[in-house]
Amino acid sequence: MSTQRPAVQIPAQLVKELRERTNAGFSDCRAALVEAGGDIEKAISVLRKKGQAAAAKKAQREAGEGLVGSYIHAGGKIGVLVELNCESDFVARTDAFQQLSHDIAMHVAALDPRYVRREEVTPEMLEKERDIYKAQALATGKPEAVVEKIVNGKMEKFYEENCLYEQHYIKDESVTIHEMITQAIAKLGENISIRRFVRFKVGEVSGGAAGPETSTVPA
Repeated sequence: MSTQRPAVQIPAQLVKELRERTNAGFSDCRAALVEAGGDIEKAISVLRKKGQAAAAKKAQREAGEGLVGSYIHAGGKIGVLVELNCESDFVARTDAFQQLSHDIAMHVAALDPRYVRREEVTPEMLEKERDIYKAQALATGKPEAVVEKIVNGKMEKFYEENCLYEQHYIKDESVTIHEMITQAIAKLGENISIRRFVRFKVGEVSGGAAGPETSTVPA
């Protein structure tokens, strides 16, 4: 006698909603909803985990193609250039990839990150920030063990505020820029990464941030 559970019936409207929220393919969305028993929030988690696994496999592949995306804020006072890399010119020319580069450039214009990734923060900067946070915490009279936890928490907040990959996307704070990249990798099937960006604001001397072995464009 079979013990197989009956198939979960997934309404097309639910699949459509999940696609709109995640940009995943129809079959992937339906499979995630089946796995999640029709719970859309659980299905989003399923898709993210699968996307992260797929992205991890592709992250080792060379991304030597791509494009430079741009965004000029209304009024022309702030402008951003972002180099977004992928593996092939074919993917670089897709609407999805070009939209991603535009969205990231717009985000940089709004939140003004200082670095692309946390690994790029200099040891000197990290030491300076830790010293400041530690002095602030000690001034409250808390025990050393508690102070260390406070400092670690504030350092994570520092990364979130200053590193592009760690920041929450300006138009959807439920995802970070890193998660956006991961979703794009799962959707487009290639390794994708932000190499560098530069942000110009009228009146500033210079701006922008660069990835490893890159330099900012002079203002």
